Amino acid sequence: MNNDKIVIKGAREHNLKNVNLTIPRDKLIVMTGLSGSGKSSLAFDTIYADGQRRYMESLSSYARQFLGQMEKPDVDDIQGLSPAISIDQKTTNRNPRSTVGTVTEIYDYLRLLYARIGVPHCPICGRVISQQTVDQMVDAILALPKGTRFQVLAPVVRGRKGTQQKELEAARRGGYARVRIDGNLYDLDEEISLEKNKKHTVEIVVDRLVINDTVQSRLADSLETAIALTGGLVTIDVNGGEEMQFSQSYACPDHGISIDELEPRMFSFNNPFGACERCTGLGTFMRVDPELIIPNKDLSIREGAIKASGWYYAEGSISEMYYKGLGKKYGFTLDTPVKEMSAEAVNAILYGTGGERIEMHRENEFGSGRYLNEFEGIVNNLERRFRETSSEWMKEEIATVMNGVECPDCHGKRLKPTSLAVTVGEVNISDLCEMSVRQELNFINDIQLTDQEHRIGDGILKEVRERLGFLQSVGLDYLTLSRGASGLSGGESQRIRLATQIGSALTGVLYVLDEPSIGLHQRDNDKLIATLKRLRDLGNTLVVVEHDEDTMRQADYIVDIGPGAGVHGGEVVAEGSVEDICKAPCSITGAYLSGRKRIEVPATRRKGNGKKLRIVGAAENNLKNVNVDIPLGKMICVTGVSGSGKSSLINEIFYKALAMELNGAKRRPGKYKEIKGLENVDKVIGIDQAPIGRTPRSNPATYTGVFTDIRNVFAQTQDAKMRGYGPGRFSFNVKGGRCEACEGDGIVQIEMHFLPDIFVPCEVCKGARYNRETLEVKYKDKSIADVLDMTVEEACTFFANIPRIHRKLQTLLDVGLGYIKLGQSATTLSGGEAQRVKLALELAKRETGQTVYVLDEPSTGLHVADVHKLITVLDRLVDAGNTVVIIEHNLDIIKRADYIIDLGPEGGDEGGAIVATGTPEEVAKVPASYTGKYLGPILERDRVTE
Repeated sequence: MNNDKIVIKGAREHNLKNVNLTIPRDKLIVMTGLSGSGKSSLAFDTIYADGQRRYMESLSSYARQFLGQMEKPDVDDIQGLSPAISIDQKTTNRNPRSTVGTVTEIYDYLRLLYARIGVPHCPICGRVISQQTVDQMVDAILALPKGTRFQVLAPVVRGRKGTQQKELEAARRGGYARVRIDGNLYDLDEEISLEKNKKHTVEIVVDRLVINDTVQSRLADSLETAIALTGGLVTIDVNGGEEMQFSQSYACPDHGISIDELEPRMFSFNNPFGACERCTGLGTFMRVDPELIIPNKDLSIREGAIKASGWYYAEGSISEMYYKGLGKKYGFTLDTPVKEMSAEAVNAILYGTGGERIEMHRENEFGSGRYLNEFEGIVNNLERRFRETSSEWMKEEIATVMNGVECPDCHGKRLKPTSLAVTVGEVNISDLCEMSVRQELNFINDIQLTDQEHRIGDGILKEVRERLGFLQSVGLDYLTLSRGASGLSGGESQRIRLATQIGSALTGVLYVLDEPSIGLHQRDNDKLIATLKRLRDLGNTLVVVEHDEDTMRQADYIVDIGPGAGVHGGEVVAEGSVEDICKAPCSITGAYLSGRKRIEVPATRRKGNGKKLRIVGAAENNLKNVNVDIPLGKMICVTGVSGSGKSSLINEIFYKALAMELNGAKRRPGKYKEIKGLENVDKVIGIDQAPIGRTPRSNPATYTGVFTDIRNVFAQTQDAKMRGYGPGRFSFNVKGGRCEACEGDGIVQIEMHFLPDIFVPCEVCKGARYNRETLEVKYKDKSIADVLDMTVEEACTFFANIPRIHRKLQTLLDVGLGYIKLGQSATTLSGGEAQRVKLALELAKRETGQTVYVLDEPSTGLHVADVHKLITVLDRLVDAGNTVVIIEHNLDIIKRADYIIDLGPEGGDEGGAIVATGTPEEVAKVPASYTGKYLGPILERDRVTE
């Protein structure tokens, strides 16, 4: 058997049509093809799944019970497989405690570094705290000039109120003659009276000595005596010189704050030894946000200015009684706009009257009454109810006006003050993690250490330097180690895992990657491809599911799956080098790679409607207080290298601000001053890649609303009317028509002891979800279960005569989702597919022509042919008078835009500025724009072919 090939025979997983394929080992292999053609079924569900399963079956039965059982994929045979590692996009950690540092394990090395060579300081005064033995203290004192007179003092009381008689009496009994109190010397024979309410420092004079050749032994005894009295502290009062402070433990001589011996766990925010006690290492608290309670200060209370559970205005309600009472006290009426109220009045509404009772009147149909009552304030009331309620519904309701606020103790740094007071190179661990990867590398390369510190720390620094270098090599040098893992995009988290794998330096492994170029600017693509080649050169096989042209042209071998999507795909259309793919007549990928097909540049750009939105003073994350114009009635692309501030500007500020103002959403936008021109738009719609549902019950038919129309059609059939069935009978979510054995799921979960739970088709309904009586009702000889099993394409033909259903299905077809089934579980849809389902839902709605659509990288997971379809759909939206704002790296979409906003010039701290704005042709002429640099040749190429 050849060891240099992987041979796949008879692969039939999902839509694969008995595929036979031979691919080379230890090469970079790209699998491409239309979305839904079967690339992932072959790469992940067949090759990776079998490699993983075989490796796990080689383990002991004891180990397997913890790992779970993997099903054998539907394939006859695979030869030449290695243990497989999958690096996909669905593994982003949503835990708020996970950061880039913890995921890459760089933070573990930094904790070790700080524990071994960190310099502790007092968290209050900042002085260095060092731990010294008696011998070290003696050596330091003997370094004073000969003849120097000094006193050995034992500070038994430091800055404490009281007369201190107990300590003074103990000193007398111990045979000591003198004491220094607050800097003044006293004989212990005399009566010493101290003010009870003042803080005092009491130091017993243990010995008075002179530096000479014979003093060493006596000095050591005196120091040990002083240490015994104080528990480790000694002060040396040098006659005519500076005082010297010594500590046998890590403790500040002035403030008495002691630090335990430095350990790695002291620097972990996931461990009680290191985590800030107030926020338990999260860095933030959930607090009621006043801005979400009163989002629009132009409104009065009667007009609904206050948006909080239990505090909405209604005539005759208790809230009205409180508002009238507060108005009488603070001089406002229910019709006064909030912005015209005094600061004292707004403060009283939000935070209460501070215990002061105010007069209130209440009138209703049962009579009236006068009360004297204090008011706790809406913020305090909501926070109290959130703490005390046991109702999940109420917690969710109040949570809509809550936001994460910085912990007042650690100021978002997550650690205890004593941990933050330890430095390496004069920087604490939190500040180091706040630097970008690029800055951290510079810091570690330039760090100044002593010879001893070098001997201890060089091995750790080497590991940190290597891992930071790997992050830089996959285009992530703008990230900070403190960045939460939950805030990373799918592409970023995948490239972090890729960097971690390079760090492990394994060989002979099969890596399966899912579109690693997602969210990556063209400038960083070369770095990523070099990284993939480096992993290959270590002796690994890389199977990459990818649509990116650069990656395909650099691959050793390409497999093109197709020719179409869904039932029209599942075959190997072409395989071999780029030249082989370009020559293949049936390959759609080859047609675009060779230039036979192309997404054309429009001859003219849209002029828009002449109106615009203007964002003023955008300063969220790394944005440098920028002002941005967004012209309406155009397709606008927001571009820039990764980390340049695109998401901060569009998702955090623009979308959230518009959603709050126009849609009444309760999500607080990022930092900005104002947005002008809101009167020119009537609503904003965000179309992101979040799943359309979290349960298997959600599917494209239910999400788009077409299932309601289909159920109505079945309810109108003669059979249904005779049986008295309404639309509800055809729902699998309610009792009546569904199969009760599986409660409409179609599958049953079986608990297996020592093995993972398995899902099997329901024995009663055989996976159809409905009971026998419901399935007997047919429309055109098809039951409701048959309709859910149809692809969008089949259903579109089936319901061609029902315009209401056909129009919704046609939009799913238009966005390139003809291959998905109507009843396909939402949990099995990719991010790109979920986004296109949302886009189809919006397309099916009647348009006002004044809507702003915000899309975040809609080309994710799309083949160039599907991008072509997507552009046609987006053009339809813009041609109807709407505005489409897209964050995008795909040059085929960027070149079709009417207007580009390019951010940069770099990522992280070196980004956040506007580099260029205008048409693609104008941006291509700006030398500082990386986007323009890559866009220019594409515009030129497509202009030549026109």
